[in-house]
Amino acid sequence: MTEPSLLLLIPAYNEEQRIEPVLREFGVYFRDHYRGPFQLVVVLNGCRDNTRGVVERVMKEFPSLSFLDFPAPIGKGGALIEGLKLASHAELIGYVDADGASPPRAFHELTRRLAAGEADCVIGSRWLPDSVLHQAQPLLRRFTSRCFHLVVELLFWLHVKDTQCPCKVMKRAVVEKVHESLCIADLAFDVNLLVAVKRAGFRTLEVPTEWTDKLGSKVSSTLFRSSLTMFLSVVRVRLIHSPFYGWLRRLGLGPLEAWIYRKLRAPKPYSGLRSTEDDA
Repeated sequence: MTEPSLLLLIPAYNEEQRIEPVLREFGVYFRDHYRGPFQLVVVLNGCRDNTRGVVERVMKEFPSLSFLDFPAPIGKGGALIEGLKLASHAELIGYVDADGASPPRAFHELTRRLAAGEADCVIGSRWLPDSVLHQAQPLLRRFTSRCFHLVVELLFWLHVKDTQCPCKVMKRAVVEKVHESLCIADLAFDVNLLVAVKRAGFRTLEVPTEWTDKLGSKVSSTLFRSSLTMFLSVVRVRLIHSPFYGWLRRLGLGPLEAWIYRKLRAPKPYSGLRSTEDDA
């Protein structure tokens, strides 16, 4: 039976040391096991190393692989916002991280659940009972993850145990509907996405996944700064969806936001809720 056309995005920032085996693993798996059109697009986000050269080398072996290159850093969320503009190329659109923490078979399982009509957006979770964790995150990462989960639940009532697992897939109609609501360029992008999906009336299904924590995480090396940035970003999302946001913007919230993100060395969010004209 033919499977729906699939677009898989991998945001990448200085990943020349880790991305090649990941691209080969996904390329081989989906070439051999996916019974439908498959595209793998790496979104290069301000890379200063040879990540692009590595991707170009692997492209010679896998015609399904391509890339988008943004010379200036735009953040993981920014890379995904840009990559999701390709949604018209496939029926299903998803993403994973460049470190290979989520194996191809785990992502493929999400697409099966989605194609079966169980939901409009299917997300992997490391915090459900049947999840398989070959290597769990360090204790401090797990603690900050649960604190962040509590903040998100208090602000949005998503009832999602693992908003941050970078293994998600959606129908094209979902991406096209919510794309203009995506504005968070840092690691809190996932919360922005799930809030937008919920507000648009689509169904989200959280399922157990397979996961291996990888060495060299950029989050672990800047954990405090990343956590603070993500906290501020989810508060920003909450404000955007409140009646007070326009009033706060008129009082000068924009320049203050820009100053804070600059001090945190974090990618500045896209401005407010973007219109389709902004994407043209």
